[in-house]
Amino acid sequence: MVKKGLLERLRDGVVIGDGGFVIALEKRGYVTGGAWTPEAVIEHPEAVKQLHREFLRAGSDVMQTFTFFSTDDTLQVKHAGEKGYSYKCTDLNNAACKLAHEVALEGDALVAGGVTQTPSYTNGKGKEAVQAHIRGQVETFLANKVDFIICEFFMYVEEIEWAIEEVKKSGLPVAATMCISVRGDYAGVPPGECAIRMAKAGADVVGVNCMFDPYMIIDTMKAMKLALDKAGLKPFLMAQPNGFFTTGTGKEGYLACPEYPFAMEARTVSRFDIHKFARAAYDLGVRYIGGCCGFEAYHIRAIAEELAEERGKWPAGSAKHKLWGENNILSSSPFIRKRVGRKYWESLVPSSGRVQPPTHDIDPKPQ
Repeated sequence: MVKKGLLERLRDGVVIGDGGFVIALEKRGYVTGGAWTPEAVIEHPEAVKQLHREFLRAGSDVMQTFTFFSTDDTLQVKHAGEKGYSYKCTDLNNAACKLAHEVALEGDALVAGGVTQTPSYTNGKGKEAVQAHIRGQVETFLANKVDFIICEFFMYVEEIEWAIEEVKKSGLPVAATMCISVRGDYAGVPPGECAIRMAKAGADVVGVNCMFDPYMIIDTMKAMKLALDKAGLKPFLMAQPNGFFTTGTGKEGYLACPEYPFAMEARTVSRFDIHKFARAAYDLGVRYIGGCCGFEAYHIRAIAEELAEERGKWPAGSAKHKLWGENNILSSSPFIRKRVGRKYWESLVPSSGRVQPPTHDIDPKPQ
């Protein structure tokens, strides 16, 4: 049986993306924090496969290749002067595609190749240089028969336009997401205009990913949808927030948090926050819903469970899970047995457990 492609699935209903790889694998000891490049696909392939598998079991419809920051110019910048570093982006991307395909075959999942921003853009090397690096990744993705390509984590709309233009030559569906808030891109272009420019560049799916928490992402998606509707443009909408609360940050999002990157746990969103996010995104018209940095498998499962009725199925990861604490009735402690029901869990404001909250301003000079 031929599996349905991305655009067909989006026309029929909801597509659930996967979660974050770099943060999760750094916590597990497989990725270098700061560099955030994907050598683990070669050095520790089983770790990468296991994370793919966890997202698949949680309800993901897409296995996105772990190719974040995998262009040769990025690798050269991130590992400049590092003795013995010899990885090439083609080697990493081939390995990443193989792992994603192996796990996708375990379920009815699509494989998406992922391309990201390049140092060539911020270093002013121009369109031709940027597209050359994107082209190298696309050629590998085509050779490995991915189902579609995601352009993600772009801070400048001009650069993602160039990326979309190059990726469109592949003939594959293109999803495009920027890591921006309601303040717009790093050049000051409003999110609505960014969405219009991405759609006009040829993106089939438009939205935002990473940097900001689920609730802030919804605000940005509202601005994008409003502008797209006014312009008469109808791409599918996509939202993949990070899994940390980022209230009070500037354009840098969670990067500006003093806890980033090694002490973000106290900012982690709960699965019940993700239930609210998934419902808000769906009601807004977003049909590609997933997560980015900080999103673990249980966050993806929360999306799949919240939208189980709309999708007509539950994820395999829900087999032993009682959604609203119903399993607490099995506890030997009477006070725990009372913690049952949607009202209790969705109204809960989790405590950090710390005696004093932070006293410093995380964004003293908002941009």
